[in-house]
Order: sequence, then structure tokens, then C-alpha cells
Amino acid sequence: MAIKPSTLKGTRDFLPEQVIRRNYIFDIIRSVFERYGYRPIETPAMEKLDTLTGKYGEEGDRLIFKILNNGDFLSKVPGQILEEKASNKAVSMLSKRALRYDLTVPFARFVVQHRNDLQLPFKRYQIQPVWRADRPQKGRYQEFYQCDVDVVGSASLMYEAELIAIYAEVFEALKLPVTIRINNRKILAGIAEVAGIADRMIEMTVALDKLDKIGAEKVAREMTSKGIANDAAERVLQLIQLSSLEEMQAAMQDSATGVSGIRELQEALAFFGETLPANVSVDFTLARGLNYYTGFITEVTVDGPAMGSIGGGGRYDDLTGVFGMPGVSGVGISFGAERIYDAMEELGLFPASLELDARVIVLAMDADSHKHGFTIAQSLRKEGISTDIYPEPAKFKKQMKYADQRGIPFALIIGEEERNSGMFTLKDLKTGQQTKGSIEEVKEVLKRPSL
Repeated sequence: MAIKPSTLKGTRDFLPEQVIRRNYIFDIIRSVFERYGYRPIETPAMEKLDTLTGKYGEEGDRLIFKILNNGDFLSKVPGQILEEKASNKAVSMLSKRALRYDLTVPFARFVVQHRNDLQLPFKRYQIQPVWRADRPQKGRYQEFYQCDVDVVGSASLMYEAELIAIYAEVFEALKLPVTIRINNRKILAGIAEVAGIADRMIEMTVALDKLDKIGAEKVAREMTSKGIANDAAERVLQLIQLSSLEEMQAAMQDSATGVSGIRELQEALAFFGETLPANVSVDFTLARGLNYYTGFITEVTVDGPAMGSIGGGGRYDDLTGVFGMPGVSGVGISFGAERIYDAMEELGLFPASLELDARVIVLAMDADSHKHGFTIAQSLRKEGISTDIYPEPAKFKKQMKYADQRGIPFALIIGEEERNSGMFTLKDLKTGQQTKGSIEEVKEVLKRPSL
């Protein structure tokens, strides 16, 4: 019985046109990263399970893809646990590895492991896939690429400003309208203190992180379900609705932590002077549910299509501490490539001039012309012109149909006359216009940018 071909849920195949458009996004992001002095690294798709667990909060840990141990993995699980079907107890016995959930925690492991090879502050970028056992839906996949940029080894708030600038520059280059929201976890800690729930900050931020998805009423309900009093939940929701740093500073008079967070945001924004991008805004509702953030946090959403955040990040003061290297501050942001692609496709933002296939295809009328055409194709390729050649001198109509289906913009037609005269026919397959010229003249036409 034949196997029905299909992809796993939450994963996708990409056709050539899609890969080219994705590479367009990656190339712009990479060019901005490098312009700001960040250097590339890569880490394995798999990490030790204990490297990842405990870094993303309770919900995040549940979404980590575990990998079964090799061999007879069930033999090491006590029979009682198997009989109880106690999966939580059995996980550590069944799995020692996992697919990476994000790029930040593996980066922290990387920094500690290679500490003698790095100069601090160390600025890195990384463009690789991550995996999450999440429920697939629009804009949410189980396998997706992240494009991360981080700096570790400095507490300078200049880097917060630099990362805001990188976000603004990338999305301006992509022509994607976005809102860049910023906040500080210390302000959220101050809100928890003022509301009298300092010991429930994690529960508060996990609930607030769902505000855009479920609304204020359900957020309040979730907070109370975690043991937060009704009046404290109401106070939290009042405070996060304040509209300026000055208003929040007045409300934070009894919280040194909250005041510190406000000052950090003010200092970071001061680097811009009058040049702060218009799409950057302070938003006290922003929580970022990941536990490792300790200061500045940010999130980016598209103005238009409803698909959640397309980027986010923040400062983590001691993420490397769990790997035996305490006190190394870091800050970073991530671009969600899949959602960026979906948003650009929905808004029609990919350039019409983006070459989705070869620039020109060589079509030969006979066997000798086909061999000559191969030489011509090589000549065009050496000039940096993307060139294909039909595999045989088939009927001209068949060759033209193939070129048209591929969407290749030009066809270089070679027959006996062209071979003898050295003057070649170049056909614009969009307009139908034909011109004749030497191979050098043909090259000049093909090198002109598409309109």
C-alpha cells in the first residue's frame, strides 16, 4: 500500500518561489545585523533536555519537543510508573535530549561553553529553525525560523537603543508597517509591589501576556485563579493602562524597583534624542511571559493582519548563571520569519522585481545550436546572469510553453542563422518584443534591472 505523502502538522514545504521570498527577508535582516557589527554563530538543533527545561516557564516547558533515548528506552522505566501511566515521572527516564525551543537559551549555553574564545561584550546573530509543540493555527507553526540578535557581557542601555533601531531599520527596509512596543520587567515588578502581590509577579506576568488574546476580564479571572485577590488584580489592570512614563513614575513612588525600570527606559530612549522612530511606543501592558527577562522587553506587531507578534525580546541579567557563569548581562531580540513572510504576502509587499526564476532561458532550434547554446549559457552565467537552457532541441512551441510556465522573463533563441551570424534573438516573454544583437549586447540588456 502506497504511503500518502503529507507533512507533519505545524510544518510546511516551501516551493522555489517561497524560498526565494524567504531568502529576501533573511538577506535584509542579515545585512542590518552585520551593519551593526553582529557576527554569525550556529548551534545544534538538539540540546540536552535539562539545558532547556526551567527557562521558559511552566507553559513553555510543556511545549518543548522531547526526543526519545536510543535503544530499549522503556527498560529503564520502573514497572510501577508504566502501570500508573505517569508520563511526567517517566520523561527524565525516556528522554535526555530535545529540539531547541528558541535560540536564546542555547546561546547562553554557547557563551559559557566557549567563554575562552569570545571577547566581551560579544555581539552575535543567528538565523536557524526552532521547534515548539504548539497547536498549529494561522501564523503559528511547530517548526519555524527565528532570526536572533543578542549582545552579552555589558549592562549598557545603549544596546537597548541599538536593538530598537535594528527593529525599525529592518521593517522599514521590508516596507512592513509595524508597531514596536517596549516596556521593562522592573516596572511590572513595581506594579506587583504597588498592588501588594510582589510574591505573585510570575503569575501576574503570565496572565498579562495573554491580554491581547483573551481581554482584560479573562486576564483578571486568570490572576484570581492563581491566588491573586480581586482588588489586587483590578489595581494591576488600572496601572498597566497608564499612558506615559511620567504617570507611571508617580504611581511607583513606593517601589524602588519600579522607579529603576522607568529610569532604564528613559535612559535607553534618550540615546535617540529627536530621532526616535515614530512606530516605537511605551506600553505597560507588555509582559513577555518568558521567565528569564529581567529588564527591558519589547514586542513587534504588524499594523493590519491579525497574526500576533512578529518579533520580541528583552534583557536577561543572569541567563548564563544556570550554566555556571553568573553575572553576565545580555539583551537580545528575535524576528519571527514565518509570520513576517505571511504578513508580507498578505499585504503584497514582496517586490515585483524579485527574480523568482532564471533571468533568461536558452532555446535551441537544432542539435548543433543546442551545443552552441550550452557555451552561450556558460558565458552568461560567468557574467552573473542567472541562465537556464532547455535540455534538448525540442519543438519550439514546447520549449516556449515551458519557459512561459516557469515565468522566466527572457528567452535567447539560437538557430543556424544565429550561429553563423553571431547575432542572437532575445525575446521578452512578458511583452513579446524581440531584438537582435551580439552576445555582448544581449548581456547588457539582461543586466538591466527589472522594472
